[in-house]
Amino acid sequence: MTLASPPPPKRTGPMRVLGPVVDAVVLPFVLADELIRPLYRPLIRLLSRLKFMQWLEHAVGALPPYGVLAAFLVPFVLLEPLKLLGLYWLGTGHVRIAIPTLVLGHGASFVLVERIYQAGRDKLLTIAWFARIALLVERVRDVAMAWLRSRPAWIAIKSYAAATRMRIAAFFSRLRDRRSA
Repeated sequence: MTLASPPPPKRTGPMRVLGPVVDAVVLPFVLADELIRPLYRPLIRLLSRLKFMQWLEHAVGALPPYGVLAAFLVPFVLLEPLKLLGLYWLGTGHVRIAIPTLVLGHGASFVLVERIYQAGRDKLLTIAWFARIALLVERVRDVAMAWLRSRPAWIAIKSYAAATRMRIAAFFSRLRDRRSA
């Protein structure tokens, strides 16, 4: 016996107007994330094996809670201006320099913040105000993602992303088969 998905919640009030806007604004980013995630997970695993990243995680893990917080904030202080510069260049038409700057800024920030957070999460959560904020952010994210996942556009995009990933995997499989033949 298969269980059917619950029906999507009915749109009422402002959500009747905001729903399509959210679909148009948020879902393209979700689609990009769904298509790119299989590429950056192996990259994260590869980077986590580097001696520098192992040293960084060990060093962060040895810090006291507020030391971990300071280490957690360093990538923001250093890399956020780089992202803003990339956005400025994009807005002024310097696309060739803007895209690599944005990719570098977001990629480095993502990798460093994620690794630092994972290495020091337990200590960060001993800071009462940080724990409250972190738990609030998690709850808001969970509620927002549950709502987003109930959207018909989300379901369609997930299906499209899965089909696209399968086509890409099949393409690379055929390439490997040709090279080994």
